[in-house]
Formats: sequence, structure tokens, C-alpha cells
Amino acid sequence: MKRILVISDIHGEIEKFEQLLEEAQYDANQDQLILLGDYVDRGPNARAVIEKVRELKKEGALILKGNHEDMMIKALTTNEERSWNHWVKRNGGDKTLYSYGFVEEDIAVNEKDFQKPILHSRVLEEHIKFIQELDHYIETEEYIFVHAGVEPMKRVSESEPYTLMWIRNEFHNGYSGEKVVVFGHTETKTLHGSEDCGVYFGSNRIIGIDGGAVYGGQLNCLELPSKKVYGIKN
Repeated sequence: MKRILVISDIHGEIEKFEQLLEEAQYDANQDQLILLGDYVDRGPNARAVIEKVRELKKEGALILKGNHEDMMIKALTTNEERSWNHWVKRNGGDKTLYSYGFVEEDIAVNEKDFQKPILHSRVLEEHIKFIQELDHYIETEEYIFVHAGVEPMKRVSESEPYTLMWIRNEFHNGYSGEKVVVFGHTETKTLHGSEDCGVYFGSNRIIGIDGGAVYGGQLNCLELPSKKVYGIKN
């Protein structure tokens, strides 16, 4: 039986990501890798992470979309001031754009007369197309893999994509389904209620794996079905 390896919330931390794949001895021919989203923002090299993720997908990895990809797409494909500011100013989108070679002047906007900056980058355009086509969840006989969680009283197939990328407490406290839900999005130390950045195994069949690597925590990899955990600390 193939090992399933699950990683989430890489946030531009390309070195940690590559170290973690090595630590887990990932082999595309032997293992099924599943990535739960949030490849971009806040960390140093979103571009390199997306490039790596694209390579891994070609080798058979299953790749999901996170809320940071959702914000990125909205900011870069609409002309909405709110979407731009929400991503660039509040959620680390500036770091993502810097990784594509842009500088502060390139992404500055006039607050009185908003016009989205014109950003010429063939690589960024390719990455946007790649991200737009990503799925929001994977469901197997035993597991649901998703970025943030599921609506407690609905089938995952009936949940809104927005919910799958953004939900928090309602899912953490209210889920009572039969399948084990593996998710990222919310730092595990919040779920543990302590400084523990390791994987969170909830009593209601939920497993949180976001170790808050970009905030000084650790990048986790969960192995299934063994529930073994690999981690790269800061």
C-alpha cells in the first residue's frame, strides 16, 4: 500500500519544503503526496514553491488550493481595490510579488484613484493559470483532504469552495462525520491551545497539520495510515 504524505501551508518556505520532502524520504513512485494549499505569501520565495509544486504535480502529487491562492487570484484577476489591499497589504501578497522580481514601486497604488498595477511576468501568468485550475478537496473512502475544513452538517461535495478554504471554529468544534478530515489553515498551536506546533489529532476525527512554519513554528508532514509525523523546525 502506498504511503500518503500530506503537507500544508508552505507559504514561500522553499528550503523547509525541500528539507521536509527529504526528511520524509518522499519517492514519487512509491508514495502519494497531497498538498493542502497556501504555497504563497508571507514567506521568502513563493515563486520557487509554486514552481516546485508544479513539478510535483507532474510526478503525480495531488494539489489543492488554499485561501492565500484564493486571495492572490482575486487580487490579480480583478480590478478591485479591496481585493488588492486585502492580499498585498494585509496578507503578505507583497512578498509573493517580490519573489517574481517586482519591487515596491511596481506594486504601489494611488489610494485616491485606484488602478491595479500592470505587472508583466510570463512566469506569474503561467502560475496564475495553474492555481486557477486547482481543486478544493480530495475525498477517499477513509479521508477528506482539504485546506481549511468542511461544513459540519453537509457533504463535502455540497460545501462552497469558499468555506473549504476559509472555515475555522465551526468546523473544528462541530465536525462529527465518519471520515477523518486532514486540513491546514489554522495553526496547530491554536488547536492545541499551547505552543505545540506539531500535528493536532482531534477527538472528533480531525487532523490539523499547519505548524505555522512561516511564523517561526515548523513545517509538518503527516504520513498515513501510520500517522507518523515529520517536521522541520525553524
